[in-house]
Amino acid sequence: MTAYPEAVTQGRVVATGAAPPGRLGIGVVSAGRVGAVLAAALRGAGHAVVGGSAVSEASIERLDVLLPGVPRLEIPEVVRRAELVILAVPDDSLPDLVSGLAALDAWQAGQLVVHTSGRHGLAVLAPAAGRGAITLAIHPAMTFTGTSLDLARLPGSVMAVTAATAVLPIGQALVMEMGAEPVVIADHARPAYHAALSHAANHLVTVVAQARDVLAAAGVADPGRVLGPLTAAAVDNAVRIGDGALTGPIARGDVDTVAGHLRTLDDLDPEIADTYRALALATARRAVATGRLRPDAGGRLVALLRVPLDSDSA
Repeated sequence: MTAYPEAVTQGRVVATGAAPPGRLGIGVVSAGRVGAVLAAALRGAGHAVVGGSAVSEASIERLDVLLPGVPRLEIPEVVRRAELVILAVPDDSLPDLVSGLAALDAWQAGQLVVHTSGRHGLAVLAPAAGRGAITLAIHPAMTFTGTSLDLARLPGSVMAVTAATAVLPIGQALVMEMGAEPVVIADHARPAYHAALSHAANHLVTVVAQARDVLAAAGVADPGRVLGPLTAAAVDNAVRIGDGALTGPIARGDVDTVAGHLRTLDDLDPEIADTYRALALATARRAVATGRLRPDAGGRLVALLRVPLDSDSA
């Protein structure tokens, strides 16, 4: 059981069901897919969730299912009751929320304030820090459904922790209590960290969804069944060995095959063809740079991919 600083665990929980000694009273703003799950994980570690904010029907249901018995409160009241406030709101909403609560004099000295934004660092929490709060940024490097399935996925996942050196152990302890592995990310590196995760996860969804569409157009009844083993193996290999996982026509320098793909996709859906062309160009350049593709073959592929096919044949 982690022992938290005395300044954090004395005299702030005022709700029924206050945290036991050495545990924290947690308030979650809001009970979205991320906030409700993280609060439930910390509750499972022995902390008390003393309040949560929820507005939409989905978040109200999530609060009831994942955090039964936790009162639904207005945001200032959640903050007033909590020793640890989890701010799990959209990135663009975070600055106004933090400054607005500061204007209401809601933040309290010694209170832990954690946001879950990947994009933001500690600067966005400056209004809370100015009132004496202890500020941290903790971002889970996983996708959330907002259901109990996520609780089972937390063990083995990674969470990025950004905090002042003196309080970094608090953030690391919270992450470990949720079953995840803490990875320290410097404040100035948060934008690059978040861009990397978004590039890998969000763009992968687009690529796979486009591939599903193409397979469906080719008459495949269950595109997911075809793509599942292939993409799972590709992601596993790429995570383990990086560029060494590359296979397929670009790795082989098969210019005619790639040209055939482009013609087919241009006829089927020019937007998918544009995605293919952009990613194939980046792949070809990386393959040459890492020595996996001969420069002459790479040059022919780059020339093909940089020029639309109709201009090529003009």
